[in-house]
Amino acid sequence: MCSPAFVRHAIAAAIVCGSVLGGIPASSVIPCVAADPPAKEAAANQDHAAVLAGPRALSRAFRFAARKATPSVVTILSYGQAGLGKATNDGGDPSGQAKPNESQQESELEIDDKQLTGIGSGVIISPDGMVITNNHVITGAKRVVVQLSDETEIEATDVFGDPASDVATLRISRDEPFVDAGLGDSDAIEIGDWVLAIGSPFRLEATVSAGIISAKNRAIRRINRGRLIQTDAAINPGNSGGPLIDLDGEVVAISTAIATRNGGYQGIGFAIPINHAKWIAKELAAHGKVRRAAIGIRIAELSPKIAAKFDLPVGLGVLAYQVIDGSAAARGGIKPLDVIVEIDGEPIKDPSNLQAAVERLPVGSFQDFKIVRGEKEISLQIEIASIEDPTLTASKDDEVESSNSKSDSDTKVIAEEPRPEVEADQPQVDSEPDAS
Repeated sequence: MCSPAFVRHAIAAAIVCGSVLGGIPASSVIPCVAADPPAKEAAANQDHAAVLAGPRALSRAFRFAARKATPSVVTILSYGQAGLGKATNDGGDPSGQAKPNESQQESELEIDDKQLTGIGSGVIISPDGMVITNNHVITGAKRVVVQLSDETEIEATDVFGDPASDVATLRISRDEPFVDAGLGDSDAIEIGDWVLAIGSPFRLEATVSAGIISAKNRAIRRINRGRLIQTDAAINPGNSGGPLIDLDGEVVAISTAIATRNGGYQGIGFAIPINHAKWIAKELAAHGKVRRAAIGIRIAELSPKIAAKFDLPVGLGVLAYQVIDGSAAARGGIKPLDVIVEIDGEPIKDPSNLQAAVERLPVGSFQDFKIVRGEKEISLQIEIASIEDPTLTASKDDEVESSNSKSDSDTKVIAEEPRPEVEADQPQVDSEPDAS
């Protein structure tokens, strides 16, 4: 039953409507007027809910991913690194490492294992306490301590690092199992995918920042084995070694470097794909070093410029433009200007793809290589050698030839030098082809 005030309001509105509608009886118009305000309000609420549905869903996804991954993220405290002073929270290095004071003599920079010299991040990848971080976070440390998300501190053992990839592993132990992170598939991520960076920037533990995958297959001078993921998720001093996670809360990369002109975050960060980091971690845990394979060739991408020079299709595979005498490739029958299109059934698309495929092959094994020579497709069996094999080292004449050939290749773009203590210039083109 309507209140008297409502009825008076409805009748007045009906009279106005009646004059517009040509004398329609008030009783016919009252229901229309009475229902109008609630209907508009309901429609407005629906529109508002629709507008918020996307952002709220994304917010929930961020919340879920961060909540799932954060317990496995740790802070890495490095002590007694030679040549480094006291660690501070206001430096520009992504590892949070302190810089040496140039006015001090080298002898004065010798410090003991009680002096905190580096702060970084890491992520637990197994319940028994295996931790992945960056090599530059722990390099030269006399003692490494891991601080868990509950602020418990445990001294690390079995600390191993690989400078070529900037991946390091260490182990912590206690009676109960650790909360480990789920590991995703870095090959499946695409440019534009949302990611979260978690770490301890400026020693602010469990800090989460959001961004997207900005690019893949980036190369920087400090890391000469493997290609990196570029992201605009904020990475600051102390983030090094922390995980980059997807919206499922799974680790897809390990934060490692920034491109900067002022020592701080400027929108460009780099991370090591987790598929590559996992392989490095297994090698370090099992052998204390990374056993890489190679076959002894120098390679170049078939970009339009190079493909036109050698009258080859763009993107056919990877060009073996130099074969080292006596190397595994030479013994197996690969010749200069052969195009490698497949290794053991895996298609080869670019130099980084080939390098990653070769270096993980078992040393001493024979692998099927499919190449294109001229207009012929040829299958070869190559015995895989160790990267330490002396026959894989080019002679001086080879190196002269290589240096003279540099201008013929534009195989990869190198981003600005990520070391914050060096002011970055414009991105440079590194014309030297990869070795494998």
